[in-house]
Amino acid sequence: MQTLLALGLPMPAVPAEDPLIAQEITAIISAKQHPYLMLSNFENRTEDIDSLYKISNRQLLWLGNQNTEKNITEGLNLLTNAADHGLNPKNYDTESLRQKLQLALKLKLGSYKELALYDTALSISLLRYLHDLHYGRINPQGINFKLKLREKKLLDLPLLIKNSLAQNTLVQLPLSVEPTLKQYQKLKPALASYRQLAANTPLSKLHIKKTLRPGDTHPQIAELRQFLIAVGDLPEDKTVISAEKSSLYTDTIVTGVKSFQNRHGLTADGYIGTSTVTALNVPLSYRVTQIELAMERLRWLPELNAGTSIIVNIPAFQLWAFDAIDQTDANIVNMKVVVGKALKHQTPVLMAEMHYIDFMPYWNVPYSITKKEILPKLIQNNNYLDQENMELVSVFLNTATPTALNGESMNLLKQGKLRIRQRPGGKNALGKIKFIFPNKDDVYLHDTPANALFSKSRRDFSHGCVRVENPQKLAEFALKNQDDWNPETIKLAMNTPKNRRVILKKPIPVLFFYTTAFFDQFDNLAFYPDIYGHDAVLLKTLSQANDLSDQSLFIGTNTPQEALIK
Repeated sequence: MQTLLALGLPMPAVPAEDPLIAQEITAIISAKQHPYLMLSNFENRTEDIDSLYKISNRQLLWLGNQNTEKNITEGLNLLTNAADHGLNPKNYDTESLRQKLQLALKLKLGSYKELALYDTALSISLLRYLHDLHYGRINPQGINFKLKLREKKLLDLPLLIKNSLAQNTLVQLPLSVEPTLKQYQKLKPALASYRQLAANTPLSKLHIKKTLRPGDTHPQIAELRQFLIAVGDLPEDKTVISAEKSSLYTDTIVTGVKSFQNRHGLTADGYIGTSTVTALNVPLSYRVTQIELAMERLRWLPELNAGTSIIVNIPAFQLWAFDAIDQTDANIVNMKVVVGKALKHQTPVLMAEMHYIDFMPYWNVPYSITKKEILPKLIQNNNYLDQENMELVSVFLNTATPTALNGESMNLLKQGKLRIRQRPGGKNALGKIKFIFPNKDDVYLHDTPANALFSKSRRDFSHGCVRVENPQKLAEFALKNQDDWNPETIKLAMNTPKNRRVILKKPIPVLFFYTTAFFDQFDNLAFYPDIYGHDAVLLKTLSQANDLSDQSLFIGTNTPQEALIK
């Protein structure tokens, strides 16, 4: 921005304490409408803006002081650079405020209303930006992400702004409010990198009619090689001059393709088939969008407590268990998981605490499964329950007494007055162990006898609960600080045909999350398919939020169950 002297503009002269300025600022705040802003209704930020100007005795914050030029320049630059954080600068009226600045700087003493309008407009935009950067633009509960909302009392945005102005530290404001999660901090530079890649690394659409195998030739191999180098899956070797024009699918390029496949949730076999071609043909601009959506979702999360944690990333079909989530070198347990079927039985996004573990558990069959899947089979075959090691009970308690199957009990079952459970054993759908964290959706982590599913690259096959690839390893993680539990005793409990419940001395936070851009434990940026369509829903909601003409979308956050936009 040009300096005031270069523009030939005087500093607007305003007395330190002016009751007329205070009157105009009070009137603007009371109206909860601002004519300078595209989203004129600032009701959601009224409390913050009121608090900010109370701190300054209802006087101007930006105009009429010796730091006006520096402060406004830095404030507008923060709004302009909102894209660095995956936010949209247009939402904060950046260009409009720049255009109106020259007029504001020419204002003379007496132009109280105009001075107050510009000053409050910049304050509201900055508050909106900082709020979005810390809490996110969307209320996750409004799109069925059952997350505990971040505690607003922990961050005083008005005081942060006032102190930053007083201490000349405005440029550091984003660092004070953005998420401190390492995942977020890694995604931020990745966003810049992929924006540059999207602008400078166009890849012509690959046309491969049949699966390309190592040693095959294809006219687009040289182009594929350059693409893999650009996205970091293949190191550039400038000594191999002939490779730049070669059409041979060499072992070196195969290695790069395997890396790409691994980062995109595909079977890393080096064969370029339909799924790999589809992933390679996704525009890099969409990868930018995936990173932006990932950063938005991370802003929704409350600060995660230091210590052990378990995280399942649903579209990645993977689980991570951390000894200390806030430490880079912490021991990490990683394994494949099977999640709920897309469309029909989606695994919910949630936060809960694991309180106990059941060895050799009963499977309490949900009534929806009983009605849709088991009853039709039972009607056709009276021995179905015995064949599947199942029984009728009146209540889901381990001590419940089974009820014999007859005409009367069958009618009660159809009415939902009796229930079906599967006894512990080899056929049990939960396998040998169940990890329980009470939640409204009644989902949990568990073992499974269907181990073959873990060999598939896409693993959405369950009714909503999450099946884990290595249940003993997860049990060792959960019980390692509990007396009398070690790998040997855990293995024994998993092979003793008797139900046993173990209460954890210290609950373990569990997060079922959904993000299609994610840094794994090896610092590889991975992208995953949007199996449940949550990216599409979030994009649509953000698009509606960006339609500033529809102010009805900006609902107050005092009613989070009803709100979509924060």
